[in-house]
Amino acid sequence: MDHGGMGDMSMNNSNMAKRHYTHMTFFWGKNSEILFSGWPGTRGGMYALALLLVFALSFLVEWLNHCRLIRPGTGHVAAGLARTTLHAARVGLAYLVMLAVMSFNGGVLIAAVVGHAVGFLLFGSSVFRKTPLQPTDNDGLKGDLPPMAC
Repeated sequence: MDHGGMGDMSMNNSNMAKRHYTHMTFFWGKNSEILFSGWPGTRGGMYALALLLVFALSFLVEWLNHCRLIRPGTGHVAAGLARTTLHAARVGLAYLVMLAVMSFNGGVLIAAVVGHAVGFLLFGSSVFRKTPLQPTDNDGLKGDLPPMAC
């Protein structure tokens, strides 16, 4: 008897009913697993907490991308190590946001995009700066890649 590659031939119907189906297309609903097995679950309010966490993570990614935590005059080696640590933290948080979005829940996608957008609005755009960035102001345009030079 072929079980479709299920492995153990002694599997019965009660074990089959406990299998979890992972969504591979976007869906809407609060019953989802985000980042951890069984979380947020079906308890009231936990889905909203999960959305707030995803929002906060994506907001934090933008803050880390645009903040200046290393003071001028910091030693070359210390500044390099600090930048490396900040980069690793930013990339790690960005991967957590990506994994949350891979839950294929529409609310999680919206929370991640809005978190990135609000973070960029506050920290990356010139909306809240007293002096707008000039096109030649490379120091204020922090991103993943340095400006192109020929």
